[in-house]
Amino acid sequence: MATDQGKTLLSIARAAIAQVLHAPHAATDETAAWLAEPGASFITLTQSGELRGCIGTLQAHRPLLIDVKSNAVSAALHDPRFLPLTLKEFTTVQVEVSLLTAPQPLAFADETDALAQLRPGIDGVVFEYGRHRSTFLPQVWESLAQPPLFLAMLKRKAGLPDNFWAENVKLSRYTVTKWRETDLDEESCNG
Repeated sequence: MATDQGKTLLSIARAAIAQVLHAPHAATDETAAWLAEPGASFITLTQSGELRGCIGTLQAHRPLLIDVKSNAVSAALHDPRFLPLTLKEFTTVQVEVSLLTAPQPLAFADETDALAQLRPGIDGVVFEYGRHRSTFLPQVWESLAQPPLFLAMLKRKAGLPDNFWAENVKLSRYTVTKWRETDLDEESCNG
């Protein structure tokens, strides 16, 4: 997707948050055909470079427009790791939109084989074991650059010990196309 589509998605996400916070913000009324297609997105909010909320969808099951709006509101108000975003914070938070490809199951013999197949900086990974499930977007590789550490933290996020492994572990990977407001701001300054 092009930069223009990224700008549109970022605008949609920010407008959805503004609406629920009753913040003054230009509304986006997008009707482009590609927004009606099913899509899976994650919305990440940061404040002063720190995570402030992140919620998303792994499977495309609704129109992209609805997915982005819903995930933006959830990231702002319903991420259980954070208090709901306040109106005062609205202008200081940065929005990032990630569009996901469909997760593809990995076939592996054991944990060592699984680790060897992970592509740092490229793969988002879904970890599943019974009722335990977690995911990290590819952006998480920036802070967890080594596959063993990445997988250990993914297991911890799923509520399991870092060193957990079992035959029934399932891993899937996906990639993303992402846009950040800060990147687009830099482009307009440099353009």
